[in-house]
Amino acid sequence: MKQCCAPGATYADFAPGFTAEFFNPDAWAELFEAAGAKYVVLTTKHHEGFTNWESPVSWNWNSVDTGPHRDLVGDLGKAIRKRNIRYGLYHSLLEWFHPLYLSDKKSGFKTQDFVKAKTMPELYDLVTKYLPDLIWSDGDWEGPDTYWNSTYFLSWLYNDSPVKDTVVVNDRWCQNCSCHHGGFYNCADKYKPGVLPDHKWEMCTSIDRYSWGYRRNMKVDQLMDESSIIHELIQTVSYGGNYLLNVGPTKEGTIAPIFQERLQAVGKWLSLNGEAIYASKPWRIQKENSTCSVWYTSKDSKVYAIFLNWPQNNVLNLPSPKPCAQTNVTMLGFSGYLKWEVLPGAETSR
Repeated sequence: MKQCCAPGATYADFAPGFTAEFFNPDAWAELFEAAGAKYVVLTTKHHEGFTNWESPVSWNWNSVDTGPHRDLVGDLGKAIRKRNIRYGLYHSLLEWFHPLYLSDKKSGFKTQDFVKAKTMPELYDLVTKYLPDLIWSDGDWEGPDTYWNSTYFLSWLYNDSPVKDTVVVNDRWCQNCSCHHGGFYNCADKYKPGVLPDHKWEMCTSIDRYSWGYRRNMKVDQLMDESSIIHELIQTVSYGGNYLLNVGPTKEGTIAPIFQERLQAVGKWLSLNGEAIYASKPWRIQKENSTCSVWYTSKDSKVYAIFLNWPQNNVLNLPSPKPCAQTNVTMLGFSGYLKWEVLPGAETSR
């Protein structure tokens, strides 16, 4: 076997070094559950084309024939679903190095050899084999929908597939599709709309600010701290979005301890404050202009004011809510008496 770091090594020479020898899907699932995750998305194939399952059209460039010699997609899916967490699959439409894709691209996408031989067979195989709750498509930006056959596949997915009544998809299915078409919008990596969108959306971001994968040379100050993650989560949910937080595992199949620490910290916060996050909806006001940086969510008749900094003199001023005689003010995690009063001159609801 060639050493992956030897001079003259090719990209393919790295595959045997991807052993996933310590990959424990139950430990991963336990960690994600502790983080408060309600759905998990695994990369089944990124732009280099290596598949983390035995794709029938990937030949020996997959995790069963080389490297780990196991079905990573299937193994994690079983562990995730035992904990009643939704399971999503990320899949890249394009492949940087595949000769059929490069040939189609050279033709101006007038030929579809790569789509017919690789992309579509893989998507159908993933759906029928693993029954995903979500398909997170990517690698779409170079070709039009007529090249990718996206509409044909999505028609099958929503009308005839075994997950037709439960599956959701994102918006990366063809050139100029993002933020315009899809079950939910990603728009761009680390997207922040800044206003309340009129369509369901998701912010995808990474604990490592510089990478979506694992970097051996990463430094602590290059990672999001727990406060930044929680603040971003709150803001996303206040604007009606879902929050997808990425961690890059090592080639041995482990999640770095510092990533575990970050995820567990988020889970600890959610264990106390999750009532204001899970199944919540945006309120009529999303953000309060105050020194405490207050964000709002709502659920049924309840309004949640989530403040990111402790108020000066222990007094939180909330101008936007309009209390009435039946209004009750409480604080999550606090069972004692909470004093509150309507500010002089404040408008009240009737």
